[in-house]
Amino acid sequence: MPPLPNFRNRHAAVKRREVYCQNTKRVALLFFSWVVVGCAGSKPREGTEPPKAWINNAGFPVASPQKDLARWWARFDDPQMSKLIADGLAGNSGIASATARVREARARRDEATAQLMPSLSGSLRGFGNADHENDEWSTQSSGRAALDASWEVDWFGKNRKLAKSSAATLAATEENLRSVQASLAAEIAIAYTRLRVDEERLFVLRDIVVSREETARLASWRKQAGEADSLESDQANASLEQARAAIPALEQSIAQRRNQLALLCGREPGAFDAALAGNRGRIPVPARDLAIGIPADTIRQRPDVRESGWKVSAAIAELDASKAQRYPSLNLSGTLGINSLAVEKIFRPETTAADLIAGVTGPIFDAGRIRADIEARGAALDRALQDYRSSVLTALSEVEDSLIACRRSGERLATLEKAVASAREAAKLAQQRYEAGVTDLITVLDAQRTLLGIEDNLLASRAEHITSYINLYKSLGGGWS
Repeated sequence: MPPLPNFRNRHAAVKRREVYCQNTKRVALLFFSWVVVGCAGSKPREGTEPPKAWINNAGFPVASPQKDLARWWARFDDPQMSKLIADGLAGNSGIASATARVREARARRDEATAQLMPSLSGSLRGFGNADHENDEWSTQSSGRAALDASWEVDWFGKNRKLAKSSAATLAATEENLRSVQASLAAEIAIAYTRLRVDEERLFVLRDIVVSREETARLASWRKQAGEADSLESDQANASLEQARAAIPALEQSIAQRRNQLALLCGREPGAFDAALAGNRGRIPVPARDLAIGIPADTIRQRPDVRESGWKVSAAIAELDASKAQRYPSLNLSGTLGINSLAVEKIFRPETTAADLIAGVTGPIFDAGRIRADIEARGAALDRALQDYRSSVLTALSEVEDSLIACRRSGERLATLEKAVASAREAAKLAQQRYEAGVTDLITVLDAQRTLLGIEDNLLASRAEHITSYINLYKSLGGGWS
């Protein structure tokens, strides 16, 4: 990330502010045009380039990932998850709100662009009166039709800069919509993954309950046969009830996660219960062949970085428009009118009149208002530049975090899969030895508890691994096209 200039001490005078603005615009436009637009043939200055490669990119090929990013959820091969994301993008209230902001910004841009054009208005009036004098009535009528035109000649570019600012604001608002879409897709995918993991946890827990029921029955038979005392039977029953007690909490979590998915998709609670019951416990699996682009490509792809860049462009244009207030403006206005004392003569040539007025206005004394506005716009540009820098650093950091999470969670997942296989064999052997009277119940219960704990850790690790891939897709700028 390029070091941005420090403008902290450049607010003392308007002249120094102007110098700052010119330098800032050069730096901002150079970096912004490279990152967001990707100008061909223009190499960034030394110190402005992101890293050449990712630090934690191990196991991912380096290539342009755009083809995999637009609809990255399709790479999980889970039609139910893909449908939920499509429903969310179509029905989420946050998406609708962001779309409305785009429409508003587009109208504001059109309004600002219209200020560059002349305005034309028309009027048509008719008058009539009657007088009573000497027992006689006299009437008189008149009419007027006019076309009025006015135009502010944009000599110093104030209106053009305001129109440019509105266009940049529109572009930033469109990028914000894409950012909301990307975040929503990731949020739905994570919520769906956690739902499926909780369902799998419930399956595992119910299997444990069945196993402990068999152990409790065996302990009861041994007690009745005089081969064991009440302690062994009580321990088996306590372990059984402990497993049963965990079921309601998981069922509650599953119901709440379904409601969360309905909310994210803009639907009422329970709207997807029937659909989600079809693939219960089927945990989505991410594709492992994702290509990772170079850091510069990632910055260009991220909608939040692009949004920040457009805000810098808007701030520059607003500052230029503010500076243009110091110069005079030329206003042209004209009227083409028709006046007649008789309505029936209103369109005769002799009733036609026209005038053209040119006026120049400029500030003489405003008690420092324009200077203060320039200072405020300059400070706004400072803030936009820092926000832009922060968004770039955040993008780089999120990708690195996601890459290391994918790698480490994969390593942990592989280790836990081996541990579960060993724990299952140990629990099976302990049960067989207990049934043969070779070992005691405590050994069986310990083996079952160990198996349950490791299986739960395995499912949690699987959820973490999938979430790390989802976050990686999002951090790479995926989820919009």
